[in-house]
Amino acid sequence: MCFIRITLTALVAGVLLLSGCERNIFQQAPTAPPPMNAVPAVRLNFRYEPDVPAPSGDAKAAAEERNAAVQADFDAARPQEMLDRTLVSPDKKHVLAAYHHVSDAPAEFRLDMYSPEGKLLKKLTSDTMAVHFPDTIVWSPDSSSLAFVAMIRAPQIETATTTATPPALSNPAANTATGDANVETESPTPIPLPTPLAPTGILTFRTEQIYTCAADGTGVKALTENEGLIYFYYAWSPDGSMLAALAATAREWKILEIQAGSKGEIMVPQGRPRIIEKNGRERRLDDNLTAVKPVWSPDSAKVAAAFDTQVRVYDANGNNPTQAAIPLRNQLLISSQAYDRDQQQKLQASNANTDTNVAANTEQPTDQPISTLPDEKTLVSYNPIVEIAWTADDLIYLQTAYIKRMKNEADSVRSFSRWHRLVLTSQIAVPVR
Repeated sequence: MCFIRITLTALVAGVLLLSGCERNIFQQAPTAPPPMNAVPAVRLNFRYEPDVPAPSGDAKAAAEERNAAVQADFDAARPQEMLDRTLVSPDKKHVLAAYHHVSDAPAEFRLDMYSPEGKLLKKLTSDTMAVHFPDTIVWSPDSSSLAFVAMIRAPQIETATTTATPPALSNPAANTATGDANVETESPTPIPLPTPLAPTGILTFRTEQIYTCAADGTGVKALTENEGLIYFYYAWSPDGSMLAALAATAREWKILEIQAGSKGEIMVPQGRPRIIEKNGRERRLDDNLTAVKPVWSPDSAKVAAAFDTQVRVYDANGNNPTQAAIPLRNQLLISSQAYDRDQQQKLQASNANTDTNVAANTEQPTDQPISTLPDEKTLVSYNPIVEIAWTADDLIYLQTAYIKRMKNEADSVRSFSRWHRLVLTSQIAVPVR
């Protein structure tokens, strides 16, 4: 009896154990997608959505008005210096002033830090360095740092010496007539320029490098020290820890200038994307050149860049960062075919009552199945990617367009601007416990 009782007890316990484990043995545990910042770039899936509305942040912010107090200080106390731009920090506590002296070479600028009330706090740049590309100067999202590009300043342009004659000495004869015979006449003397309070000892280079400083203008230092490279674009990561940048060699820059000049075009710089940490450590992301500005994912985990009809995504962190290429040529060809047909049908509808012969002739291409990969030469709306925007962790927007920038503005062209979207998902999943 004792043996039977023990056996029954063991049997009941085994049944209970099996019932508790039944879900794990016979049923697959449900899974949940991991956070996108935990998914390596190489493990991303995507879904292409053509011709979507522009992202909400696409509208360019209106040009920032110059700080009136800073402008007033220049007007009153700095007649030999021209204010070009003011840039307010995100927390509104500091105002950067970009300006130039009348004797500075064209396209070379200087930087000062002001308070919002127009009080000069600090001169940022030394007299031997020139700030280039002032439109790219950018505050970090947390307002703690500022990034700009500078290099060695070119020799100053000689200007005519400004002279002034003291009123009491403007007419020596008049002074004698009034009985002031002891007044000595003096020759006109130059008005001395104000002594600059610019810092010294800042390392400068013969090509454009990225510099950073603290919000109050102190601690100016070269973040990059790659002589021969020209850094012309840079963007802070949302967490303010890194910069995504584009850089080209001086030789590549010169070749692009020559090619554009021969066509009467404005040179559009192209560079290789890279990530630069605050400590100066740099990682080049790609060997190919692009004119499309790289963008950060909202979680600061990845960077995206575009090359013609391809989007590439790179991990920003980790000991073994990965990258993924998303070729979109076929998708763009098919969506452009559909877009062209849609525009053609609208044109036919508008001309239906006026020219039926034209409408009949333009109906012929619709016989081709839309699933057939078309010839790109027959599509007017098929164009390369010119801009990307990463608006959410799982959404990348890309704009295609035909752009031609000419030195004669009247000849410039921008047409067939279309926005598309990539919806990102993960190839991996995390079991739900």
